[in-house]
Amino acid sequence: MIDYRKATVPVWTLATGDVRVPALAGDGPMTAERLAELRSVLAALADEPIATLEVHPLPEKLDSGRGIPLDAASPLAQHLSQLITQSARSSSTAAKATAAGEGLYRMVVPAKVAAQLGQGIVRPMAAKGAAGGIRGAFVNSTTGRIAAGATFVPAGQAAAAGAVGGAGATAGVAVGGSAALTVAAPLVLMAIAVGMSAHADSKRQQAIEHITELLEQLHEQKLEDEHSELDGCRDAIDKATAILLDQGKLGVSLGLDSAVHAINTALGAADRRLARWQSALDKLPDGEAVEIGTLTKSFPGVDDHGGTFRTHLELAALAIALKRRVNVLQAVEHAQSDPGNLFESFVRALKRDQQRLDELESSIAGVLERLSALELARPNGLRPVFTTGEVDRLMSAAHRIRKLGDGVSANSRTTDLAIEIARDKDGSVVVFPALPASA
Repeated sequence: MIDYRKATVPVWTLATGDVRVPALAGDGPMTAERLAELRSVLAALADEPIATLEVHPLPEKLDSGRGIPLDAASPLAQHLSQLITQSARSSSTAAKATAAGEGLYRMVVPAKVAAQLGQGIVRPMAAKGAAGGIRGAFVNSTTGRIAAGATFVPAGQAAAAGAVGGAGATAGVAVGGSAALTVAAPLVLMAIAVGMSAHADSKRQQAIEHITELLEQLHEQKLEDEHSELDGCRDAIDKATAILLDQGKLGVSLGLDSAVHAINTALGAADRRLARWQSALDKLPDGEAVEIGTLTKSFPGVDDHGGTFRTHLELAALAIALKRRVNVLQAVEHAQSDPGNLFESFVRALKRDQQRLDELESSIAGVLERLSALELARPNGLRPVFTTGEVDRLMSAAHRIRKLGDGVSANSRTTDLAIEIARDKDGSVVVFPALPASA
């Protein structure tokens, strides 16, 4: 068990371009709170995105299956190795922390950069067995905090020298301000890209699990076909991800075009269903209770544990998760084709499609909130008294419908984005799903 209360953690300040900022970090130790303040100030003062990178001991138990593995020859792994090697030459703290070759690295990107990359990427991803919780590699199971008591020390005055594998801008010390500010656009870009791709794939896995359970109850062939077509896109996306992150070129033989067509078709279906749901809600009388029979005509199965409506919701979530992963691939490809404008190209390419997905997710969340706020009326009938079964069904339906709003994010404020990277002794890495840094 790692005792983070006694840990001294090296931290690098990484820029994505040549920037001039005041020398704020200094050479002395910092608390986690002070580091968070430093990130906020740097984000406000710098013209280019500023990230921080910490290195922690590798935990004994680590679920590598949640992340995306990259071998030591991949650009991300090489950029990270180069930063470690150069920093260790001038910093005893960095040399000691990285001497074993393995470690758990945590990159934090400021909120204003995360906002450019799409709100949907940085929303919390609930973990099994922890209602509303997130479980990252650094989360202490007892305190729920990430390395809460660590002391952070700037990792020397040296920067990584030269770009690796032609991934873009040359790394080095920033031209002005603090000498500890490292220009490392390729490292930041690749970490964000892989972390976001892993996050989107985790969302895909969650949706697949839910859809499979719902379809087992429904036995609806048409919905099963929709599910199969979407799930069949994963192979092409996985291969394209591996090729791009190793800086290869995408070819027609991968089948990515067919996968994108299937995803866009599913998104179109989600848009049409969303319009029908919104229209049905608009037709309900304001401030009046609604009979369950009226509601189930437009939202079949909404009063039950499964149902067509809930399957439609999960199919939409699956299509959105797959599309987000494709968007990251397209952004990486665009950025790598324009190495002189690495990070800005990445952000611009990603932002365009993310906005549409954010709007779709937000609109679906609005439907769920409106449904959860409805009051159910007792059924109309000639009998003045209802059976116990009818009363139980009405109460159960009301409970399930109210719970529709539980999973809706009430606060869409963007937080700092954290990407955790496990590095093995051979230089290979596993990048875990991006998550809010405050988790």
